[in-house]
Amino acid sequence: MSTQLVRALVALAPTSLLLVGAVIRTRKENSAVSFLQLAGAACLVVVALTHVSEALGLFSAMRWGQEDSLGHYFDLASAILGFTLFPLGYLLDARK
Repeated sequence: MSTQLVRALVALAPTSLLLVGAVIRTRKENSAVSFLQLAGAACLVVVALTHVSEALGLFSAMRWGQEDSLGHYFDLASAILGFTLFPLGYLLDARK
């Protein structure tokens, strides 16, 4: 097993826990704040899954890990959205 795959799977574990927690919270309290956290957590899981796909060589047409490729921009956009939406939802919830 390659170190890249191990690191991607290690990153997938906490992001999956964030997603499960956000789903539970959204089911309990259907609000815009909980939806922001859910969307952010889902984007972070997508980032982890793109790294797993890169390590396993899945979807090679997306050219994972290469600059100016569809896979690179998909990963980048997901990371930006995830690291923006989840903390924003958390901070808005803390203000309540």
